[in-house]
Amino acid sequence: MEYVKLGRTGLKVSRLCLGTMNFGPQTNEADSFAIMDKALELGINFFDTANVYGWKTGEGVTEQIVGRWLAQDGRRRERIVLATKVYGSMGDGPNERGLSAYHIRRACEESLQRLRTGHIDLYQMHHIDRDTPWEEIWQAMEQLVREGKVLYVGSSNFAGWHIAQANCLAAQRHFMGLVSEQSLYNLNARTIELEVIPVCAAFGIGLIPWSPLGGGLLGGILQEITEGRRAGDRVQKAAATQRPQLEAYESFCRELGEQPADVAVAWLLHNPVVTAPIVGPRTMEQFTGSLRALEIKLSPDALTKLDKIWPGPGGQAPEAYAW
Repeated sequence: MEYVKLGRTGLKVSRLCLGTMNFGPQTNEADSFAIMDKALELGINFFDTANVYGWKTGEGVTEQIVGRWLAQDGRRRERIVLATKVYGSMGDGPNERGLSAYHIRRACEESLQRLRTGHIDLYQMHHIDRDTPWEEIWQAMEQLVREGKVLYVGSSNFAGWHIAQANCLAAQRHFMGLVSEQSLYNLNARTIELEVIPVCAAFGIGLIPWSPLGGGLLGGILQEITEGRRAGDRVQKAAATQRPQLEAYESFCRELGEQPADVAVAWLLHNPVVTAPIVGPRTMEQFTGSLRALEIKLSPDALTKLDKIWPGPGGQAPEAYAW
């Protein structure tokens, strides 16, 4: 397994991050445990979850599954970099969501309990909170770091200017600020190339792409439909409207002798700002299959071909839309 630093930190993480969003709703506990066992065996040390995963308000179903897995063997905790998130609604009360200092403190304590650990390695803000000042957010995060409950702070779904604003204010407070950003990024969703990727490069922030397969669109969807496998309605609709692109893409992957899903993840890994794409398997087969992406080296010609099939926004801002 290859390891890289998470942004400008000295922390080393595996080139793939194990996403756990399916643990509970789609994958039962026994199978979830088996996937985490296999990840650890293969050297994947970066595990990502969130307090809202499991989609039962306030229960933290997925965090509980991860916590029970960690409790099976006390040595596991120090072998992984554990990331979770705060922002989403955890109850019906007026202060049970967002990034107020009140909610951050309580959400962190509850995540620690569910995860059965004394600290969170990477605590990520799941979304920007436009109603809470950065002074309050950073004060709350600094307190958690002082108490040893959080080591690093990251963001997710932030705009480029949010990241710049957050880190400039953190620097004024002599605090490290954001070290990572988790964004929607794949061949079919390249908007973050305008501003998020450039700001990550400028501030030394590791990029953790989520949905690297575009919800299954880039995983060989046309072949799956031909074989009679049913995708979700949203993906099927996208496949219908983008069929020429998908035909070109899947044909090119056949020329390369690789699976479309593996090429999609390998393309992300060629971006120097990308730390580790999140693979969120439902099954062991999906998980082990995703490892092939680590071995694929795309040539400059292959990268150019993929850009033609899946054009980006035209580069970074403002050159993408101005002189």
